Amino acid sequence: MYIYMAVGNLSFQSFSLCYLFFLLLMLALPSFLLFRTSRPILLLHRHPQFAVNKAIVTPSRPHRPRHHQRSIRTMAASPFTQPRSVVKKLLSQEQREGDGALVRRSIGRPELKQLDPFLLLDEFSVSPPAGFPDHPHRGFETVTYMLEGAFTHQDFAGHKGTIKAGDLQWMTAGRGIVHCEMPASKGKQHGLQLWVNLAAKDKMIDPNYQELEDKDIPKIHKDGVSVSVIAGESMGIKSPVYTRTPTMYLDFKLEPGAVLHQAIPDDWNAFVYVLEGESSFGSPNGPVIGANHTIQLGMGDGVSIWNKSQGLCRFVLIGGQPLNEPVFQYGPFVMNTKEQVMDAIQDYQSGRNGFERAAGWQSDPVTLE
Repeated sequence: MYIYMAVGNLSFQSFSLCYLFFLLLMLALPSFLLFRTSRPILLLHRHPQFAVNKAIVTPSRPHRPRHHQRSIRTMAASPFTQPRSVVKKLLSQEQREGDGALVRRSIGRPELKQLDPFLLLDEFSVSPPAGFPDHPHRGFETVTYMLEGAFTHQDFAGHKGTIKAGDLQWMTAGRGIVHCEMPASKGKQHGLQLWVNLAAKDKMIDPNYQELEDKDIPKIHKDGVSVSVIAGESMGIKSPVYTRTPTMYLDFKLEPGAVLHQAIPDDWNAFVYVLEGESSFGSPNGPVIGANHTIQLGMGDGVSIWNKSQGLCRFVLIGGQPLNEPVFQYGPFVMNTKEQVMDAIQDYQSGRNGFERAAGWQSDPVTLE
């Protein structure tokens, strides 16, 4: 039964239908607005270093401070499929070596005995008359990189020279060498010495030197990042140094706010040694690590580093292809078996098999500049 009531020209039935439609519209409107405001927003980000556009899909969210938004963009800019992270942090400890020389040893300590193919890393700080007088080596390479001052090198084959701040000496000991490394100037001589293992097939090759002056080491500065390419390549430039054991050795300086993305072959071991300042390694929100620390990196195809401090951060990034061979070391002799090390000691003591010129040899006194 229908009941009609006249209200002007509008029936009660028509009024009821209009009122019902209005109620339904008011109920549907909030859901419609919620659906509209919860749709994803597409952001396009262009990283200045790699010039690659990346789409980041993120739901709408309340306003955040600008610094938080920058953090999100930086994290998204990592170009690596598997970024390397920090697996070990080690503070290097001071100890005496040679004749009163003070070194900070990182690799080569009980906590990090070796990191194949690397045997040792020392940061040395030496003032005359301390130094490293005549001593032998066999089976590996020594890499000396001067940061401050100068060192003079002499060996039993008659080679002699001086490396100064920024210079590099890459010495292959091979089957055997006897040499000295002594300060060449007054005051503090500051540098790094890295020991790189040689494969079994290369341990008995003839000794060899590669030396580069500071002006000959490739360098580049871009977007707040400076690098000296000692070995390997970075930021489009490559070192002329030949490495029998494939190695990268990069000296980086990051200005405040700078970000570094450095590719590393994914099957290489790699580590960082911090010389000055502090940065976040592996993640922008990761631990801040400062000077005199060694940072062992996990496996992956590259590492990202953020300098969020107010000062310069300087560090060396070193990586190498593992040899995956047995290592037997006794002091300056590094071979594959105990028997080979015993042979090396006997060869040195008796002056044979590469040590023929060792008997009676003594380095000349160094005149300080």
